[in-house]
Amino acid sequence: MDDEIEALYRTTYPTVVRFLYRKVWDLDRAHDLAQEVFIRAMNHRPEKPRAWLFAVAANLARDEARAAVRRRRHLTLLKDDPITMPSTPRPADLAVEDDERRAKVDEALAQLTDRDREVLLLWDAGLSYPEIAQQTGLAVGAIGTTLARARKRLLEAHERMEQQGRAAHS
Repeated sequence: MDDEIEALYRTTYPTVVRFLYRKVWDLDRAHDLAQEVFIRAMNHRPEKPRAWLFAVAANLARDEARAAVRRRRHLTLLKDDPITMPSTPRPADLAVEDDERRAKVDEALAQLTDRDREVLLLWDAGLSYPEIAQQTGLAVGAIGTTLARARKRLLEAHERMEQQGRAAHS
């Protein structure tokens, strides 16, 4: 069976990457997702592997679209970073809200593992996948998955804190 998966990989990988690229419009991410498709194929050993590969790829692309929405939320969380904020003075009430929001983001970041926090912050600083891999010692292929998980964990931590804050005020 391993020979079958290997042959399928050699003949189908470029097609799966192209399919995924047209769904996510990010070549690095398409490669990451394609690798995930083939890892799952090795674990599941599907009866109709080619059709199964594309079904899984379509599902991963759909999940990636959802993740893009979460990433935009993540960027919204970080947009009030004092380094990127304008230098014009803000009214006191807005400054207090900004400080509270930054504190919550910092607290949510503190709940991440060191690796997740480092990868997320390097990505947020604009480093490419290869640069993040070099900085962290992770494989380039693992960066996309690590980022996706770190973003998800950051949002979950932030949402937990928001819920706790609403519960405390109730």
